[in-house]
Amino acid sequence: MVQVCVAFGANLGEAQATVLQAIQDVGALATSQLVKASSLYASAPHEATGPEFVNAVAMYDTELPPLALLDALQNLEKTAGRERPYLNAPRTLDLDIIFYGDIALDSSRLTLPHPRWQKRAFVLVPLAEISPDKVSPALLSSVANQSVSRIG
Repeated sequence: MVQVCVAFGANLGEAQATVLQAIQDVGALATSQLVKASSLYASAPHEATGPEFVNAVAMYDTELPPLALLDALQNLEKTAGRERPYLNAPRTLDLDIIFYGDIALDSSRLTLPHPRWQKRAFVLVPLAEISPDKVSPALLSSVANQSVSRIG
């Protein structure tokens, strides 16, 4: 088993319900199990458009290899109605692998750890809630200008 961290976001439709369901759906993937999930957070779109986002971060134990996990997450996005009409379009569901154990990977399909996780308050704040050892005060300070607030 490998511990992975997945970030969740949605800003279309029933975003809170979609994120909560997706947290459970990822845990229901073959050979995967939810370890812990953050609270839900609201954030303004960051490098994106549309209404406010609902975000969360969760840790899972999985036996799925990185690209198989990516495929499964993209299938969940598609099932939730995710469309990609243009870069950073509003979305019904966005799932990103932040960490996959200690693996470093740089392929055309997947980069691990996620290349922008340290620049996004909507990842750092919920991650600090469930895994404070991964988020330093300096990292949190560096994204203090990005609005993120706990909603549930």
